[in-house]
Amino acid sequence: MSIEAALLCAVDPVGLGGVALRAPPGPERDAWLAGFRALLGDTPWRRIPPDLSDNRLLGGLDLTATLALGRPVAEAGVLAAVDGGVLVIAMAERMAAATAARIAGVIDAREVTVAREGVALHVPTRFCTILLDEGIEADEIAPAALLDRLAFHAQPMALPPPESVQAARALLPSVTVPDAILDALVAAAAALGIASPRAVLLTLAAARAAAALDGDAQVDEDHAALATRLVLGPRATIAPPAEEPQDEPPPPEPPPPDQPPPSDDDAPMPSPEQLQELLLAAAAANLPPDLLDRAKIQALAARTAGGRGDAARARANGGRPIGARPGEPRGDARLAVLDTLRAAAPWQALRTPPPGARTALRREDPRSRRFHRRNETTAIFAVDASGSAAVNRLAEAKGAVELLLAEAYVRRDRVALIGFRGTAAEVLLPPTQALARAKRGLAGLPGGGTTPLASGIDAATALALVERRAGRAALVILLTDGRGNIARDGGQGHARATVDALDAARQLRAAGIAAILLDTAPRAQPAARTLAEAAGAIYLPMPMADATRMSRAASAAAATLRPAGR
Repeated sequence: MSIEAALLCAVDPVGLGGVALRAPPGPERDAWLAGFRALLGDTPWRRIPPDLSDNRLLGGLDLTATLALGRPVAEAGVLAAVDGGVLVIAMAERMAAATAARIAGVIDAREVTVAREGVALHVPTRFCTILLDEGIEADEIAPAALLDRLAFHAQPMALPPPESVQAARALLPSVTVPDAILDALVAAAAALGIASPRAVLLTLAAARAAAALDGDAQVDEDHAALATRLVLGPRATIAPPAEEPQDEPPPPEPPPPDQPPPSDDDAPMPSPEQLQELLLAAAAANLPPDLLDRAKIQALAARTAGGRGDAARARANGGRPIGARPGEPRGDARLAVLDTLRAAAPWQALRTPPPGARTALRREDPRSRRFHRRNETTAIFAVDASGSAAVNRLAEAKGAVELLLAEAYVRRDRVALIGFRGTAAEVLLPPTQALARAKRGLAGLPGGGTTPLASGIDAATALALVERRAGRAALVILLTDGRGNIARDGGQGHARATVDALDAARQLRAAGIAAILLDTAPRAQPAARTLAEAAGAIYLPMPMADATRMSRAASAAAATLRPAGR
């Protein structure tokens, strides 16, 4: 796939936006980059880190020249300098959302606009972007604002020689697209759950580049299918609908002996329905793994966004620098020296510095540094430890906890485990980041007995509220088939237990706590789905409990509780 993406992007680098290359550093990625660079010939390249400052990225005040001349002097940034070339963003998965938004704005406007610190810049710029995404986990991805603007999301493979794209570039401006194919691309994007119109435009550009590579002046269904597979497939949020079985059409009648068979060039364009089915089949060959789980978990972000307004709060000290604010430093805040000098520099011609000083500062000049400290997340597993399947459920839950804890030192996440059996729920593992402690606490956990489902949900809610009061986001993962038989007061009876469990689930939802319910029954249970709806939880049937899938679902859901781009 990356070979085709590179060839198409080399034909129309600006129109297709670029390539998001997801791979760790190594020979394969280096070879792909070298091959793509060879395809582009003498096109200039600029490589930037993910945390480049706005002044270097967009341009702004040249502090040295301004202080020397006594008047504002503008300096262009990297995005202006890369005009006509390729911008390579290293470690793109670490780029802040704000930085990505600024780059995305320049890609859209095809112009760098700066108006601050007494200077104004308007510099046209057009470039191709290569995102080097080195993320390992599913939630370690480049910012969505940039991914949406790049046609291709690929993994590196060896590339063909550069001569293969020269003729295609010359032919590209004259390539046309039939209306039927354009309509089918729009319909395919809608069927795949892709809302962004930019994805359709990028698919259209990819189809035109594919036709140019084949030496064709018009896009056909094969070019559209290739573009759909490369561009729409990785962006799909829902699987295409399954085709209904159809009767085999009768074989065509043979032509008369004196009539030659029709050539391929005379073949009619497929009907709109056939064309859409062809494109959806092509997209299905390149759908993201775990598409259903991922789509459901992404919905969690919309449901919990209102409850995490302070997740990206700025701190006076500690964390990652995120710029400066006007005003003198107060408390333990630090003075932003360069930003203070930039604020004062444009006014030096109108000010008289004090004796022995070269710069005159006023009370309105000081700037204070701002920092961002990422919120921690606590994943609380509430496991049904009752019944004959308890041993397997507990074993896989332990495995999921250990897998999540292995990542905790990077993300500062915590993991807790609650088991409910008999007549009560018990916190088997308090929130922790310590893997060794967790393994000791998880060893030899009991299982079997009746199912106090309401008590388990209540215990998870209470622990989540404690974590939230401590400033940590909380995520509850319920492992159950949704069928309780012990009420809150310890009384037996399925009907009372169900009423209490639904009431506990509604309280969990009312508290604004994000949740996932993993249905561990051999077949999906209506009771579990109803319980998930009452709790406002994502419902994922998981008849074969699997530690890896559990931890992956929890990691992806926890990522929705973090600020974008972190």
